[in-house]
Amino acid sequence: MYNVLDVPVSYGKRGIILDFQRKERYDISDLRAIMKLLRSEEGCPWDREQDHKSIRKNFIEETYEAVEAIDKGDVALLREELGDVLLQVVFHTQMEEETGAFTFDDVVTELCNKLIIRHPHVFGEVEVKDSGEVLNNWEAIKNKVKGTENFTQTLKSVPAVFPALMRSEKIAHRAAKAGMCYPDVEGAFEDLENEVGELWESIEEGDRDHMEEELGDLLFSCTNVAEKLKLDAEQALGRSCEKFVARFEKVEQLAQAEGIRMDEADFDTLNRLWKKAKEQLI
Repeated sequence: MYNVLDVPVSYGKRGIILDFQRKERYDISDLRAIMKLLRSEEGCPWDREQDHKSIRKNFIEETYEAVEAIDKGDVALLREELGDVLLQVVFHTQMEEETGAFTFDDVVTELCNKLIIRHPHVFGEVEVKDSGEVLNNWEAIKNKVKGTENFTQTLKSVPAVFPALMRSEKIAHRAAKAGMCYPDVEGAFEDLENEVGELWESIEEGDRDHMEEELGDLLFSCTNVAEKLKLDAEQALGRSCEKFVARFEKVEQLAQAEGIRMDEADFDTLNRLWKKAKEQLI
C-alpha cells in the first residue's frame, strides 16, 4: 500500500524543506508550507496555474462531500472531507498572500473578531434566555456591522449562487421577519393551488418563458408553505429524492423479475410496478 510517509521529499531551492519520513503528524503551519511549495516554481504546474475561479467549483463540491459525510454519520469520512474543505481555504488564501492582498492570519483574525462581536452574551455583558435570543442578536449585530438599512437589503444579501431552493427558503424567511408572510398555512397553501392553476394556463398558452416563470412561482410557493410549517424544504426534497431512488430500484427489480425492460415498457405497466413497489416499501 502506498504511504506518503515512505516517500522522502526535500526541496531547498527557496529554503523550503519538508521531510515526510521524519514527521507523522502535521499542523496548520505544515499545511500552509506545503501549499506554498505547491504554488511555487519548484512545485506543481497544475496548482500553480489555478486561480479563484478555476477552483471555485472544487470548493462547492468539497463542501457538499463534507455534508454528505455528516448525513451518513461517517466520522472517518468527515475527517477526510473536512481536510479537503480546509485545503480549499488554504489554497485560496495562498493566492492572495502571493499578491499581498491578505494573509491566512488576516482571515483568522477577521473570523475571531466576528465571533467575539456576535457573541456579546459570552464576551460581553448581554444576557440571553435561550438560543432564539442568541440568533436574534446575531442577526441584529450582523445587520449593524454590514450597514443594512432596510429589509430589502437583507433579502438582496442572500447569495445568488445558492442553490435556488436554499436561496428561496432564506428569502422567504427574511421576508417573514419583515411581516411579509401568510397569516397561516391555509393561506400559503391556497396561494400554492393558485400557482398550479396559473402554470396550467401558461401550458395551454404554449409560451415557454411564461411556463418557466409560473413554474418558478409554484416552487417558491412550496417554500412559503414550508416556512409556515417550520419545515426545511431543502431537507424535505432531499428525503423525497432518496425515496424516489429507493422506489425506482424496487420497480427495476420487479420489472426484471417479470422479464420486462423498463425502457421498452408502456406507462401503464410502469405505473402498475410503481404502485406495487410503493406498497412493498411502506
